[in-house]
Amino acid sequence: MEWRCAGLGWPGGGPVLRWAGGRGSALAYGRVIGFRAVGERRCVGARGNPCPLRAVVPARATQARCPECARLDRAFSVAADGVPDDPRPYRVYLAWFGAGLLKVGITAEERGAVRLLEQGAVAFCWLGRGPLMAARRTEELLRAALGVPDRVPYARKRAVRGALPGWAERARELEGLYWRAVVLEGWAEALERVEFEAVDHSAAFGLAEAASGLGEGVRGAGEGVQAVSGLGERARGAADGVVREVVDGGVLAGRLVAAAGPDLHLAVADGRVLVVDTRVLVGWELAGVDAGPGTEVTVPVEALVSAGGGSEQDGLF
Repeated sequence: MEWRCAGLGWPGGGPVLRWAGGRGSALAYGRVIGFRAVGERRCVGARGNPCPLRAVVPARATQARCPECARLDRAFSVAADGVPDDPRPYRVYLAWFGAGLLKVGITAEERGAVRLLEQGAVAFCWLGRGPLMAARRTEELLRAALGVPDRVPYARKRAVRGALPGWAERARELEGLYWRAVVLEGWAEALERVEFEAVDHSAAFGLAEAASGLGEGVRGAGEGVQAVSGLGERARGAADGVVREVVDGGVLAGRLVAAAGPDLHLAVADGRVLVVDTRVLVGWELAGVDAGPGTEVTVPVEALVSAGGGSEQDGLF
């Protein structure tokens, strides 16, 4: 049975490594995951349809789609205004990633906080709810009037994740911007303001100050991920490098100490903590390895950029 990676998801509030065909491996903090890339990285298709060409895609691309499948996927994307008459209610939110680093966005109300977990928002609050285009217009108003971006580069999120202030400061920063937002004139009439409530994701990400223990291991790992023990002490959000490319035969193994959005934080055998951008795993067949304390990482590792650097953009919402 082939285990081809379909990315990292957050159903139920915890990280799950997804596989082509709908299978999933729930990941728990404190145990080792190890795998080896096999063959070539293939296009994942679009909108539930496989790529007819099974096209090879670049190893560093954050979207594992060939040009044709990417166009098809975007044609029906709410983010690209491909479905302006979507009847579902939407919510406008403020997402907090670190001190002074926030964004405004929208998400379908039925998704709840999942989109915020997918983006790696350490904390967030809702601003309003209503029809799609009313949410979109209000999002643009807030972006223009308050100078709050609708996109934040993942490189900046990673850079600030290792030095997070306490919960009181996170909530205070969110609340201050919330009140500035809700008193603005020009909100779409169809958009209902939502009462302030700050929501914390640090525990879900393994970043909580009071977190203790190492979890119960990797649940439902199947053949694609194996769990072993014994790699150093638990880390938080700080990291020593980032994996943004894998190669045929390349090995990744380490103890899962944190996760946020598409990122897995692995404590590896040489003592470093590496951030693995799982978007670059999508489309690869992954085989389990007999990981242990001496298992070396054999994929390219890059330095983390500073908090002010990086130009890679997150998705629209």
